[in-house]
Amino acid sequence: MSNRILIEPHLTEKATEQMYEGKYSFVVNLGASKPQIRAAIERRYPGVRVKKIRTQIVPGKRRRQFRQGSMIEGRTSGFKKAIVEVDPEGEQIDFFEDV
Repeated sequence: MSNRILIEPHLTEKATEQMYEGKYSFVVNLGASKPQIRAAIERRYPGVRVKKIRTQIVPGKRRRQFRQGSMIEGRTSGFKKAIVEVDPEGEQIDFFEDV
């Protein structure tokens, strides 16, 4: 298991809409606590002040695929998601600066 707290930004249509409100979604380590997430965000993005953090554990989903008359079953992996609300007076996070 990785010791990293922030794994990657979680970019979906809903998460992109929430960026206009100052809310950013991240996939985080399953064992990460809110104070650890806050410290990792403020260390990774200097000038950003975290106002509020909400976390949720997203369960994995069952997937089935029919191949040559038989069925293959499996699961997608679950993950922990953190929705971070930043202070509007501080700097904002820009995921698309290198695009």
